Amino acid sequence: MKILILGSGGREHAIAWKLAQSSKVEEIFIAPGNAGTSMCGTNINISPENFSEVKEAVLSTGVGMVVVGPEAPLVGGIHDFFLQDDELKNIPVIGPVGAAAKLEGSKDFAKGFMKKYGIPTAPYRTFDINNVGEARSFLESLKPPYVLKADGLAAGKGVVILNTVNEALSELDAILTGKFGEAGKKVVIEQYLRGIELSVFIVTDGKNYRILPEAKDYKRAGEGDTGPNTGGMGAVSPVPFATEHFMYRVEKRIIKPTIEGLANEGIRYKGFIFFGLMNVNGEPYVIEYNVRLGDPEAEVILPRISSDFYDLLEGVVNGNLNRRKIQIDSRYVATVVLVSGGYPGKYEKGKVIYGLDLVSDCIVFHSGTKIENGNIVTNGGRVLAITAYGLTLYEALQNAYRNASLISWEGMYYRTEIGFDLL
Repeated sequence: MKILILGSGGREHAIAWKLAQSSKVEEIFIAPGNAGTSMCGTNINISPENFSEVKEAVLSTGVGMVVVGPEAPLVGGIHDFFLQDDELKNIPVIGPVGAAAKLEGSKDFAKGFMKKYGIPTAPYRTFDINNVGEARSFLESLKPPYVLKADGLAAGKGVVILNTVNEALSELDAILTGKFGEAGKKVVIEQYLRGIELSVFIVTDGKNYRILPEAKDYKRAGEGDTGPNTGGMGAVSPVPFATEHFMYRVEKRIIKPTIEGLANEGIRYKGFIFFGLMNVNGEPYVIEYNVRLGDPEAEVILPRISSDFYDLLEGVVNGNLNRRKIQIDSRYVATVVLVSGGYPGKYEKGKVIYGLDLVSDCIVFHSGTKIENGNIVTNGGRVLAITAYGLTLYEALQNAYRNASLISWEGMYYRTEIGFDLL
C-alpha cells in the first residue's frame, strides 16, 4: 500500500514514522512534510488545503490511502471532495467528512451536539455581534475565571481564559470585531471547569472503535503553566490519574454516546476523535472535540502502540475495526517541544539546528524544520519534539530532557518542568 499523509508537523512525522514500521506499507508520501518526514518517505511540496493539487499528487503517485493530519483540510471538506470525484472516490481517506468535522470546526455545533446526546460538558451560551449586550450580561453573571472560545478554527489560539470580568468584556469585543477573523463571528462563553486536563483518543470506522493511549499535554508557553496558549509545549503518556475506573466512565459517558450520536445524525465517521477532557473530582467532562490526532500528543501516543498501526487504519477502511488488535507498550513516554524564541508570538526562521547528531536513546520528531544548503534549519514556531521512553515517568522525562539539552539553535526555548506536576 502507498500512503499519502497530509500535513507538515510533528504529528505527521510521528504518523509517517509509525506507518513506516508496517510490512504492509510499500511507500509513504508526505505533503508538504518537513526535514524529519523526508527520512520516512518522500515529501511533496503542496498545500493540504489545495484539493486539486492533492488530487494530482494522489493520481500521479498511485496512492491507495490518504491520512489527513491537520484539521483545516477536514473542516474544509477534503473527504467530501474525494467522495464526489469519480477518479478519487474509491481511494479511502482517514478523517471525517465535513459534516462530522464541524465537531472541531464549530465550538457552537460541538456544544449543541453534546447537549443533545447528554455528554457531560460545561454550561454555555453562544453569542454574535447582534446580541453582544446579552453576552456582556451573561459574562457578568458568571464567577471568574471566564472562558471565551471563538466558534471556528483559530490555529489553537481561539480559547481564552481570563481572571477579571473587565478583561473578559474587552476580549469579547476583540473577538467579535475580528481578532480571529471569520472564526470569531460567534463566541461561546462557558462556565470554567476546575480540574486537571487530559486527552483521550479513539480511531473509529463509524460503528466500532479502538481506544488509543491517553496523554496529557502542556499548552502554556511559560514555566508552571503561565503565559499565552500555544499548540503544545510537551506531553506525557500514560496519565497516572486516568485509572481503569476513570476510563470506564469516559467510555460509557462520552465515547459511546459520541459514536451513537454521530450515527443518529446520519454521519459515518471514519478516522480519529480526540476528546479534550477535564477530570473534575474524578468525573470526566468534555472541553472540546478535535477530529484528528493531537500534536504533540501524537508524539507520545504513537510510540506506545506496539502493534501494526496500518492494520488499524485498514480496519477503519473495511469497517471491521472490531476484528483488529491493538497492543500498548506499558512504558512511559514523554516529549519535550523545542520552540523558536518568541513563539507563539513573532519569531525568526532559518536558524541552523546543531546537536541532532549527539542525541541517543530517543526519537526526534520534526515539526517546523526544512533542509537548506545541506543544513536542517528552523521553519516554524514549534521546531522539534524530543520523545523518550522510560520504565517510570521520571525516567522518560530525564531521557527526553537529557537529549533536549544537546540540541541548540539561536533563540531556542523549551519548558523545563513538563510532566513534573504528575510525579
